Amino acid sequence: MSFTGTSVASGGGTVRRAFEFGRTYVVRPKGRHQATVVWLHGLGDNGSSWSQLLETLPLPNIKWICPTAPTQPISVFGGFPSTAWFDVGDLSEDAPDDLEGLDAAATHVANLLSNEPADIKLGVGGFSMGAATALYSATCFTAGKFGNGNPYAVTLRAVVGLSGWLPCAKILRSKIEGVEEATRRATSLPILLCHGKVDDVVIYKFGEKSSRALSSTGFQDVMFKSYTGLGHYTIPEEMDEVCAWLTSKLGLEGSS
Repeated sequence: MSFTGTSVASGGGTVRRAFEFGRTYVVRPKGRHQATVVWLHGLGDNGSSWSQLLETLPLPNIKWICPTAPTQPISVFGGFPSTAWFDVGDLSEDAPDDLEGLDAAATHVANLLSNEPADIKLGVGGFSMGAATALYSATCFTAGKFGNGNPYAVTLRAVVGLSGWLPCAKILRSKIEGVEEATRRATSLPILLCHGKVDDVVIYKFGEKSSRALSSTGFQDVMFKSYTGLGHYTIPEEMDEVCAWLTSKLGLEGSS
């Protein structure tokens, strides 16, 4: 599936970026289908590796959809191409956000979820850059529209971010404050953030600040879990937390 957007080049002309998404891997529920979660991999990865891990989790009522990001030039790699949901120059608070790439990725996620039956609860989660995309999707759902103004048409019931960060944090307040429906959605949307204290890729303080940014802009159901000794990867203890949290927030049976 492709998504084409436009951007303005330095000379004032318009350059079109075509986003060709890779293969999507699906893990079917082993029990009664109650929820569908799109799970997004990190930079340079693909949907296959996470689908293999998610298949082992004791969550028989969840259908997992694991797409693969487009291969595109990445600024932090000096323009070398890699699978990525959006371009990233460096992981700092002042780094510019690739709104076009974020909107393309969040649109792809919403399109995948839009095909699910009406009675199925929907969620999005991810690791690292995938977590950032999941959190961006959460803010689009809350605002009712993507950054480009297009309507966000699916209802999210749970969002998970592991070892990630919140893109566009500085403009989040302006997207939500004073908009009654956005405030209501922010109040009720459950978000789980997990971060290792010795993460040397997306440093711990970025995860911590992302949690505070969400809480201070009206997201009232945010849980932030930290893990001593954990770097930029996941561990069984963290995935156990994800399983218990999803079972609770999505009202899953917990068995087939």
